[in-house]
Amino acid sequence: MNWDIVFKIDPYSVLFLWTMFEKKDLLNVPKDKLFEELLTQGWEKYRLKQLDEWLWKHAIRDFQAMSNLSKTQRAYLDEHFYIPALIESKIQTSLDGTMKFRFKLFDGPFIESVLIPVPDENRFTVCVSSQAGCSLSCTFCATGQMGLIRQLTASEIFDQYILVNKKCIEVYGKPLSNIVYMGMGEPLLNYKNVIQSIEKLTSPDGPMLSSKRITISTAGIAKMIKKLADDGLKVNLALSLHAGDDLKRNKMMAINETNNLASLIESLKYFYKKTGNRISYEYIAFDGFNDQISDAKNLIRLCSQFPVRVNIIEYNRVPGMDFTKSTEDQINRFAQEVRKHGIMITVRRSRGKDIDAACGQLANQEA
Repeated sequence: MNWDIVFKIDPYSVLFLWTMFEKKDLLNVPKDKLFEELLTQGWEKYRLKQLDEWLWKHAIRDFQAMSNLSKTQRAYLDEHFYIPALIESKIQTSLDGTMKFRFKLFDGPFIESVLIPVPDENRFTVCVSSQAGCSLSCTFCATGQMGLIRQLTASEIFDQYILVNKKCIEVYGKPLSNIVYMGMGEPLLNYKNVIQSIEKLTSPDGPMLSSKRITISTAGIAKMIKKLADDGLKVNLALSLHAGDDLKRNKMMAINETNNLASLIESLKYFYKKTGNRISYEYIAFDGFNDQISDAKNLIRLCSQFPVRVNIIEYNRVPGMDFTKSTEDQINRFAQEVRKHGIMITVRRSRGKDIDAACGQLANQEA
């Protein structure tokens, strides 16, 4: 291979491939193994704590900035490890204040994160990606058209929070209050890294986020919902429902063919019984498809199984897709029918549509 040519095309990818042969990813070496290696090199235990704080409490991604480590220790880290930091590629700001971040991964692919500010309610939410692309191919989602490029590591998920939080403080003078795993990808198909990122985000040695401020959104992987319950994480769960019957859901979401509504309801019951954590349904309203009173009755039936909140979401047009959004009047009629049965339902207006940052629009499109 002519490396000179490749390097001119994508120097970051070449650097990644080279370091993969020579060095280890410091952020994804198990903590016990990392500390064991450094202790054999003569590191004092307090130095290990200093290193851990640099990486996860201060989120420093440059060995030379770790000023309380000795030059020899920094040189050792530089010789044997690399830090695959996210590279900020582009930031767009919507007319409504929503901000979309485009990050380049260390080996070349791009991902997107979204900051959704609600200053009046002192709520600042970051929507993070868990995969580069997505394998599920839901028929209304731009990300699904990309296919799955690769899984994100725990540190790449963690760093989205860190970088967006920094910008949130800079722009709004307040830190992020919530994090939702609703960006690119299916979180439960990258389970290990998602869980590890949550552990880092909630750790006393990291940002110390409350798990009650974290929501995992899934298209519906029944066995992984049960695993999430068994693992005891006190996070909130959102199911991308979008239809209250299997026939319609199959047309939109191929995953429903192997994870039908009966299996999903069973897994959600299990999750609620085991954890008591909040469950919500995300429901995008499509004109003439899933927004009729009969559809509302199907949704009501599903809401009778356990306490659940419903978020009705305005559809955001994706080029090449056949769906169109419901009218405001029809959405309101639908919501009122559900609300009559004592179900908590909220109609959420899309944020960031003018920069393709709204639900279902994340696809690394240039604007």
